[in-house]
Amino acid sequence: MTLLGIETSCDETAAAICRHGQILSSIVSSQIIHAKFGGVVPELASREHEKLLNLIVHESLIESGVQKQELDAIAVTSGPGLAGTLLTGVSFAKGLSLGLNIPVIPMNHLEAHIFANFLADPTLEYPFVCLLVSGGHTQLWYIQEMNQYQLLGETRDDAAGEAFDKGARILGLGYPGGPAIEKEAKGGNPAIYRFPRGLMGKESLEFSFSGLKTSLLYFMDDFQESDSMSKRDVIASYQQAIIDTLVEKMKRALNKTKAKTCVIAGGVAANKCLRDHLAVSLPNTRILFPDLSYCTDNAAMISYLGELKYNSGEIGSLDFGVQPNLKLA
Repeated sequence: MTLLGIETSCDETAAAICRHGQILSSIVSSQIIHAKFGGVVPELASREHEKLLNLIVHESLIESGVQKQELDAIAVTSGPGLAGTLLTGVSFAKGLSLGLNIPVIPMNHLEAHIFANFLADPTLEYPFVCLLVSGGHTQLWYIQEMNQYQLLGETRDDAAGEAFDKGARILGLGYPGGPAIEKEAKGGNPAIYRFPRGLMGKESLEFSFSGLKTSLLYFMDDFQESDSMSKRDVIASYQQAIIDTLVEKMKRALNKTKAKTCVIAGGVAANKCLRDHLAVSLPNTRILFPDLSYCTDNAAMISYLGELKYNSGEIGSLDFGVQPNLKLA
């Protein structure tokens, strides 16, 4: 079968074509308009999706060599995400499905991030532990099989990606914060200052990054560069505090579940420092990361999971709505 995936949960306008588990095209347009605001402006994001979505879908069809009449179904993100941006994508998908007389399948954005790891390695087998870490979510999941997911722990306040974004703003860096901090941390000493690691009690699988962000804010109020500490050292130390927390909680989750495989999903999965530290800390564990192009929001993961849902009979009706606070389990 041939399926179109559409993703508009935040500030990436994306479309992809999947056929028999193979991604034929994946087009992503990241909205640069938000950079000057230091974060996503929901109304602007919705307008950008409206302007771009038809073009992005058209480009995905051209790149794949697929005619729209060949599509068997459409998968579209219905949540979680920003209400207005989700509505733009869902409305477009429903209109196209009516015009082509094909089904449209609502997709959980979080679930799709997890299943992007099957694109990285089709031999991935259940069960496994997933660290889902992005701008909006930091969660640990035990994935037993499709539709059987156990939440092991999640953040009580800020997500890791949010901590990167807010930290970058405090440090006077660009947006998005993750790539900006990772770039500026290179060459810095990550041990020069120990920022707090939240909720590190022996058995805890929960996360907290609000205290870390506040600590950085107060630290920078009085910070002056010297021979003993540069701003690059501070940036590296801040990043290390986030990475240490994620790695330690992943180790605990693996010990609890006895799983032999872990996967990383979401935008922060692109962070090379995180990848390197996990490899060193978990030498006897199989660790999978999606391709960098599938770490951030994309439609390839939506179309791939959509085909799996379609083949298992999870199609549904056309009367679904958007769910900005949609949960995975």
